[in-house]
Amino acid sequence: MNIHEYQGKQVLKGFGAPVAEGVAITSVDQAEAAARQLPGPLYVVKSQIHAGGRGKGKFKELGPDAKGGVRLARTIEEVVAHAKEMLGNTLVTAQTGDAGKQVNRLYIEDGADIARELYCSLLVDRSVGRVAFVVSTEGGMDIEAVAHDTPEKIHTIAIDPEAGVTPADIELLNAAYELSGEAAEDGKTLFPILYKAFVETDMSLLEVNPLIVMTNGRLRVLDAKVSFDGNALFRHEDIKALRDETEEDAKEIEASEWDLAYVALDGNIGCMVNGAGLAMATMDIIKLYGKEPANFCDVGGGASKEKVAAAFKIITADPAVQGILVNIFGGIMKCDVIAEGVVAAVKEVGLKVPLVVRLEGTNVELGKKILNESGLAITAADDLDDAAQKIVAAVG
Repeated sequence: MNIHEYQGKQVLKGFGAPVAEGVAITSVDQAEAAARQLPGPLYVVKSQIHAGGRGKGKFKELGPDAKGGVRLARTIEEVVAHAKEMLGNTLVTAQTGDAGKQVNRLYIEDGADIARELYCSLLVDRSVGRVAFVVSTEGGMDIEAVAHDTPEKIHTIAIDPEAGVTPADIELLNAAYELSGEAAEDGKTLFPILYKAFVETDMSLLEVNPLIVMTNGRLRVLDAKVSFDGNALFRHEDIKALRDETEEDAKEIEASEWDLAYVALDGNIGCMVNGAGLAMATMDIIKLYGKEPANFCDVGGGASKEKVAAAFKIITADPAVQGILVNIFGGIMKCDVIAEGVVAAVKEVGLKVPLVVRLEGTNVELGKKILNESGLAITAADDLDDAAQKIVAAVG
């Protein structure tokens, strides 16, 4: 689950991290009052969407010469003017795709005098099975570009889960950042705070870009991109309450209600599969034969007929879907249950696009019998290669 920048900063502030004062707003009428709550005279007006690259983004409605989704303001009147241009308009960034995202919230924040910009993130480093800091002196930039062009400027420091952030870890982090004086002293406090916040709230990603050294020598968290492990949200009702469904795909929201692993993609062939590995293989072979998957949809190992039907309805509700491939290997998931779910869903919502079904495994003959006797326009496939070729040919 992703949250907005201002929410991420609230979470970090609760653990004691240094963040600037700021006010979130949802209407232009709130802009002036929000700015007057801040010290000034420099303000930052930030679009709040679940995507990076906001500063370099462009608003569809304002033309190519308009300013981006993060803007400086030196007067309250300028804050209001920015709010009028940004709220309700569509911000397109490198991470949103061409469709962009509508800006429904702004975060008006007190400005900072920046001496240096650093990069800091925490993530689960699966190569060592530990939470790790990924840090660089090259903050405020695309970290992928830094990794490609100057990989020696990125440092990974894994943390022992039993010891937590030790003085030795802090020394390594301060050295990687080339910190000294008050900034290094702040690091002794900040780095354990970030680690504690990550672990105790079950984050999957915490990215601070930039982490700044101000002209007064102190550290401050200037941005916060936070994602949480959805499987752990049952432990954090306060975190769950931060979810903004307006930032999510409606199909993904419905899928989560059925406990389906569903991710909307940009292609035109809908996929329903059981098992993440099989789903990836199915999407790969669709691409191999020249088409693009419209979704990743894993119904899981023990789905019911109702769950299968729900997954099928979600896929068919996508107007971009021009064909559907159901690829099931029956183990715990029985092929006849899949077949019954597909037939039930087709009878309820109708079938307006080609449907190819490949079944293999437990009760496969019974599953095929159910499909063959359904009277529906379902194309059977013998194996995955055959199924992919048939659905690609049917979509044309």
